[in-house]
Amino acid sequence: MSGTPPDRVRLTTRERLILLVLLGAGFMFAVDFSILNVALPDVAAGVGLRRTALPWVTTAYMLPAAGFTLVFGRLADLVGRRRLFLGGTALLMAASLLGGFATAPGPLLAARVLQGFATAMATPAALSLLTSTFAEGAARDRALGLNGALLSGGFTVGALVGGSLVSLLSWRAAFFINVPVAVLILATAPALLVEGPRPGRVRLDLPGAVAVTGGLLTATYAVIEKNWISGAAAAVLLAAFLALERRAPAPLVPLPVLRRPTVAWGNLGGLVAFTMEPAMIFLLTLYLQGTLHLSPLATGFVFGVPGLASIGAGVLAGRFIGRHGARRVLTAGLAVQGLATLPLLLVGTSRPTALAILIPALFVGFFGHVSAIVAYTVTGTSGLPDAEQGLATGLTLLTQQVAVTSGIPILSAVAATRSGELAGTHLALAVDVTVTLVGAALIYRGLRPRTPATPASPAPPAGSAIAEPPAFMKPSAQPATLA
Repeated sequence: MSGTPPDRVRLTTRERLILLVLLGAGFMFAVDFSILNVALPDVAAGVGLRRTALPWVTTAYMLPAAGFTLVFGRLADLVGRRRLFLGGTALLMAASLLGGFATAPGPLLAARVLQGFATAMATPAALSLLTSTFAEGAARDRALGLNGALLSGGFTVGALVGGSLVSLLSWRAAFFINVPVAVLILATAPALLVEGPRPGRVRLDLPGAVAVTGGLLTATYAVIEKNWISGAAAAVLLAAFLALERRAPAPLVPLPVLRRPTVAWGNLGGLVAFTMEPAMIFLLTLYLQGTLHLSPLATGFVFGVPGLASIGAGVLAGRFIGRHGARRVLTAGLAVQGLATLPLLLVGTSRPTALAILIPALFVGFFGHVSAIVAYTVTGTSGLPDAEQGLATGLTLLTQQVAVTSGIPILSAVAATRSGELAGTHLALAVDVTVTLVGAALIYRGLRPRTPATPASPAPPAGSAIAEPPAFMKPSAQPATLA
C-alpha cells in the first residue's frame, strides 16, 4: 500500500484518541450483536415471550442491521459520517434503555429493531471515519487490523460477558451495559471527529434505496425463515435495483464501483470468511453440548481460549499486509481457515480426543479467519476516494451481515441431510473446507495485478517528449500493491 514499513507507523495523539473512540464504538456494537444469545431463555421468561418466538429476538435485530447497512453507508457520504455515527450511537443508547426496562414482548422486540437500525447507522459511518482519517497505506492497514481484532474479540466477549451478567445480575444488564459506553463516546467524539467534505447538491437515489433495502430485508427474512416466496421477491427487487442504478443520474451504488476487482473480489473474500466460520462455530457448539455433553460455560472456554488467536491476528494482520500485500494475506488467511477446519472431520464421541483436535485447530483457524477479515476490509476499501468510503465500508459490512445471516442456515441444511448428528456435522464441515479453499483460489486469481494493454504506436520523432504512463500503470499503482 505504502512504501513506509508498517513497523514505523507513528500516530499523533489526536489520531490515537480518534482510533480509541472508533474502535471502542466498534467493540460495543460487536458485543451487542452476541451478548443476548446466551441470555435468550431468561429474556423469554422475563417478558413473557413464548419460547417458539425466541428466534425473533435475533431476527428483529438482523433484519434492519443487514437491510439498511448499504443505504446508511451511502448516506454517510452524503449527509456526514460524524452525524450518522453520533446519531447511531445515541439511538443504540435509547434502544438499550428501552430493552432493559421492557416488561412485555412488544417493547423488547422494538428495542431489538432499533438496535439493528443503530448498528446499520453507526458501523459503516465509524469504519468510513477510520478509513478517511488514516491515509491508504501502513497506517490504515494497522488501524483496520486493530479494528478486526476488537470486532472478533467483541463477539467472543459478548458471549462470555452475557453469560456472566445473566448469572450474576439479570438479563437486563445485557442491555444496560451499552449505556455508559455510549455516553462516554457521545461525550468525547464531537471534539475529536471532524466532518469531512460532502458532495454538493447530490440527492439520495430514493428508488434505488427503496429497491435495495426491500431486497435485502426480504432476502434476510427468506434465509432466516427458509421462505422461498420471500427469496423470489428478494431476487426481483435486487434485479430492479440493478436496473434502476444503470439509469439513475446519481446512483446509490455506482455500478463501476462494483466492477472494480478490489471491491468485487475483496467482498467475495469477506463473504466466504463470514459464511463459513460462524456456521462452523454454530455446528461445533451443538456438537460440544449434544455429543460431548459439555456445559455452556465449558463450551464458551473451548472457543474462548483459541479466540485469543483472533486478537493476535488482528494486531499482526496490518503488518503482514504492509509486507506481503492484501491479496496474499486474504487468500492465505482463507486457506489457513479452510485447512484448519480439515482436522475437525476426525472428531468423534471421545471427549479427550475431540478436544485435543479441536482446540489447536480452532486456534489456527481463528488466526487465519481474522487475518482474512482484515485483508478483505483493506482490499474492499482501497483505491476509492474519500467521498466514496461510506459506500465502500457499507458494502464490506453488508457482506458481513449477509454472510453471517446465511451461513448457519446453509450449513445446517447440509448437516440435516444425514440421519446422524455426527455424520451431518462431518458432511457440513467438508463442504466448509471445500468452499473456503476454492474461494481462496478464485480470489487469488481474481485479484492478480492487471496491466492494461496499450496499442502499438509509431515511435515519436527524435527529440520529442515521451508522455508519462498513467498512474494506474506504474509499479506503485493499487493493483500491484495487492500482490
